[in-house]
Amino acid sequence: MAQPFRYDGKAVFVAGGTSGINLGITEAFAEAGANVAVMSRDQKKVDATLELLKKYGGKSFGAAADVRNFDATAAALKAARDALGEFDVLVSGAAGNFPAPLLGMSSNGFKAVVDIDLIGMFNVMKAAHPHMKKPGGSIITISAPQAVDARAFQGHVCAAKAGADMLMKVIALEWAGDGLRINAILPGPIAGTEGMKRLAPTPQAEAAVNRAVPLHRMGTPRDIADCALFLASPMASYITGAVVPVDGGLTAVGNHYTPEGKPSPL
Repeated sequence: MAQPFRYDGKAVFVAGGTSGINLGITEAFAEAGANVAVMSRDQKKVDATLELLKKYGGKSFGAAADVRNFDATAAALKAARDALGEFDVLVSGAAGNFPAPLLGMSSNGFKAVVDIDLIGMFNVMKAAHPHMKKPGGSIITISAPQAVDARAFQGHVCAAKAGADMLMKVIALEWAGDGLRINAILPGPIAGTEGMKRLAPTPQAEAAVNRAVPLHRMGTPRDIADCALFLASPMASYITGAVVPVDGGLTAVGNHYTPEGKPSPL
């Protein structure tokens, strides 16, 4: 498939860029000619991603850091900027999740997800600001359906992602004067991800999800990556503060999950 967007010589940083949707975004930018930096808590995943990126021929950089730790995140971003130059594109995608009812969830468990999804996003944004290309830089955050649909057993994620989307909009307002754009992608059910393996662990559950999605299929990591390539491009130069669903129409029809948190067919 021909690549409609090119990022030759551009510098891209992807927080959480070593697995799932974020790895798909990492690869898409590298394929489009960008020099890409990734950050993850797991050094082995960082090393594996750097090895994978070699086939695209550009420069790459990796750092192991936890988004919950501001100092470690700031150090990783500075090192990446020293290696690749000012960031043309920043993607904040680190996230945590586990299904649990609120009455069965510890305070530490709730806090852990909020710390990764919301506090972690704040840490990445604040630490990245000095290293972004101004004007012209593009920032993309990864939202979730839980930001707009209340879902049983997902109270921590609903709270964290709703807060993250509002934080994204505030940053879009405050940093517009710097010539920075910030938008969020809201993925629907994406095949092969850890989240879908937990929510739809059987062929029957997968079929129910497909029936619930108006386009009658799950998405792919490439669907999300293509949206990221567009949002970071000059073609999206007048788009900021937006939450863009890439979900086959699922948010248009609302929540199709049972009170038990299982997908329900239409």
